[in-house]
Amino acid sequence: MPTFDLRHLKHAFGRAAPSYEAAAALQQEVESRLLESLDYLDGRVPQVVLDVGAGPGRASAAMKKRWPKAQVVALDLALPMLREAKKKTGWWRPFRRVCADAAALPFAEGSVDVIFSSLCLQWVDDLPATLAGFRRVLRPGGLLLFSTFGPRTLGELRQAFAAADEAPHVSPFAHIQQVGDALIQAGFRDPVLDQDRFTLTYPDLPALMRELRAIGATNALAGRRRTLTGKARFARAAAAYEPLRRDGALPSTWEVIYAQAWGPAPGAPRREAGADIAAVPLSAIPIRRKPV
Repeated sequence: MPTFDLRHLKHAFGRAAPSYEAAAALQQEVESRLLESLDYLDGRVPQVVLDVGAGPGRASAAMKKRWPKAQVVALDLALPMLREAKKKTGWWRPFRRVCADAAALPFAEGSVDVIFSSLCLQWVDDLPATLAGFRRVLRPGGLLLFSTFGPRTLGELRQAFAAADEAPHVSPFAHIQQVGDALIQAGFRDPVLDQDRFTLTYPDLPALMRELRAIGATNALAGRRRTLTGKARFARAAAAYEPLRRDGALPSTWEVIYAQAWGPAPGAPRREAGADIAAVPLSAIPIRRKPV
């Protein structure tokens, strides 16, 4: 059974498209920090740049401004987000927009120089498989940069709802070791990982829930309760959250993992079931033919 309900994700982020930028202060800060890591290209100018989970297109526009001659592609699962992104493009700095799933990139093998993805991959069911897809489209020596949420994210909210309801309300998030393992399994070269922790504060639980809805981060778990939470359950969750109040506000922890890696040389092995598996193009295999 999949972890996430893909149709719910598309609907939630599509519905949030008009309100996303106004509410996504943390997401914009993380995106800005990840954009700084593009300096690791050491002045190289990419030809094709892919922004996976582009949302309203802030990073796509920033990368098009940085590299005016590059082809920048903003990819997102939610079409309304790409309509918002259109507002940031113009005839002087246009970038393409593609509606597709991060787990099934519709691009040719070895066609992209830079893959950039900020706070999108926490929504994929199979991180190693998704990263394997990233490796497929990334050129040898190309740069992969992404951020994702770690397991401490929304820990207070998870704990509060666990005290009120047996059904899950907060998504699972990968540990930094799992992210590193997924990069190695996919065959990426020289992975580097880092992490930050942010604490945001809210006057009450409804304020936190309104912000999550405004950025599309609602409960998209496939095993979620399909009925409304209900006033009684919500009241129990709010009461369980209250002991954490400090200086008049409720804290909310957000753990962010940053990853950087490079596309391997052609035929470099990937890890699968504990073994190294190499892929070699058929054209590179010499064939000896016996004379008839």
